[in-house]
Amino acid sequence: MGFAEQFQTADWKSEKHVPVIQCPDQVNAGEMFEIKVEVGTEIAHPNTTEHHIQWIQVFYRPDDDKFTYDLGYFSFNSHGASAAGPNMGPAYTHPAVNVYCKIEKPGMIFAVEQCNIHGLWQSQKEIKVLGVQQAAPAAG
Repeated sequence: MGFAEQFQTADWKSEKHVPVIQCPDQVNAGEMFEIKVEVGTEIAHPNTTEHHIQWIQVFYRPDDDKFTYDLGYFSFNSHGASAAGPNMGPAYTHPAVNVYCKIEKPGMIFAVEQCNIHGLWQSQKEIKVLGVQQAAPAAG
């Protein structure tokens, strides 16, 4: 089995593990925009010492490029663990991230997450780009 077969996908409205990508359907070339990725938007995912989301990673692949660009890796390290025992700690991190970026070409946003029990999950969203960034006029 190859690495690609390790990724699980499903409809985020019926599966709590799917990373939900929220961003505009289209953006202007070269303008900053926000991508939010969250696990458990419709169906809450547990956030306990025993069962939690470990990390989310966000990628962008332009339509005319074979390479994928890593926009960010986000680790969630607090799930109630403490010296007092499981789920007795004072801190819990929620599996949601906001990434701010700009792109020049249409493409695909990918989100991948790791559940400590149920493995790798992914989702993707197409994004269109309007206009072409203009070069600044030469100083004269």
